[in-house]
Amino acid sequence: MSISSIALGAAACGSGGDGGGTAAKAKPTNCTNKIVRPDAARVTVWAWYPNMAKVVDNFNNAHTDVQVCWTNAGQGAAQYAKFQTAIAAKKGAPDVIMLESDQLVGFEIQDALVDISAYGANEVKANFSDGAWKDVSQGQAVYAIPVDGGPMAMIYRTDVFEKYGIKTPPKTWADYAEAAAKVKAAGGPLFGDLGSNVPAVVTALMIQKGAKPFTYDLANKQNITIKLDDQATKDVLNYWADLVGKKLVGTADQFTTDYIAGVVNGKYATYVSAAWAPGYLTGAGVGSGASKGKFAVARLPQWDVNAPVSVNWGGSAFAVTSQAADKKAAAKVATGLYADDASLTDGWKTQTIFPLNQSVLKSDAFINNKVEFFNGQTANKDIYLPAGDAYQGATYSPFTVYYYAQLQAQIVKINSGKTTGDQAATDLQDIMVKYAKSQGFIVQ
Repeated sequence: MSISSIALGAAACGSGGDGGGTAAKAKPTNCTNKIVRPDAARVTVWAWYPNMAKVVDNFNNAHTDVQVCWTNAGQGAAQYAKFQTAIAAKKGAPDVIMLESDQLVGFEIQDALVDISAYGANEVKANFSDGAWKDVSQGQAVYAIPVDGGPMAMIYRTDVFEKYGIKTPPKTWADYAEAAAKVKAAGGPLFGDLGSNVPAVVTALMIQKGAKPFTYDLANKQNITIKLDDQATKDVLNYWADLVGKKLVGTADQFTTDYIAGVVNGKYATYVSAAWAPGYLTGAGVGSGASKGKFAVARLPQWDVNAPVSVNWGGSAFAVTSQAADKKAAAKVATGLYADDASLTDGWKTQTIFPLNQSVLKSDAFINNKVEFFNGQTANKDIYLPAGDAYQGATYSPFTVYYYAQLQAQIVKINSGKTTGDQAATDLQDIMVKYAKSQGFIVQ
């Protein structure tokens, strides 16, 4: 298969709905939002942010020359599959699409996204950290505008820590394992969880240890370096395999009803997650009732406290698709949507997003916000902002979905005791090299 038509690992399905090129075609009429100025150019947008209705209204009310016509085409994989269908059909894509940062390269390599550096993208570059900008860029090319991110940290139950004598949150992964053993020995709950359905978390932890799973530059589409059997990757997989084998952590899939109930009921002492997790947990009912006031957050445990590494899980951006007829108008939407003060403030105050725009990150209200979920802890100032500022960005492969599926399969084997961390890393390397070559890549 040619690398220019690489499948993203998800089956194409459904219809893309109203297509791109809205400036050259009849204006879309099935917007889920109100069009404030009917005579203005319309730009179709696919996005799933929870407060997107407010964000779109804010944009449309503030602009006379362009209006957003918004559709929720599904979250994550469901939307990506529809986008893949539209790419194959050469029609049906929106003008602007919300994409997770780790998915961008897979669409860039298909020429499905527009380099918007020629349409004013660099005018907003100063609004973001170097790490956030790296995640949406390839050299001088810019393929999306960042909106939110997921600097990682460790959420923990203060009541569990107090009951079992964990006086301070673990600063290192060695401390984490020691605390987990102490809690188990005293008859306490699981200390954490290694869910097979969060391969992005495992990848982030591999990178934290020093792994570089992929080295890839869109300027040289054919060449890719894959390093998944290196010592850092093996160390991380062996570390978690050991915790699982000793039953110090669970193996439940995360984001399920059972897992949420476990968090609510104190089944887990910690939750290694991203800055957006408080909003997710609050929306799921955690932080109310019996669990209210019992959560706090600490910095992510490190392998070496003298050389700390910050990593990221998740985060999304707005990209302009190559099917957009009026790319200038579409770029205006991509750079301006979810970028105004009202939308950003609503996003972080309701814990819908962890914003990446410096206008928020440097504001006193955000820095000194006392997070109710964490019982008034100034989590932004103490934990998430330092982690976000230190994040250096990551290099993703052109086949993230396939890679995640294969890593997930290895985690399942680790959790069932059918493989070791060493063997999982070796098998993953072999699988991904074989796959990359089958897609037409030259593996370095």
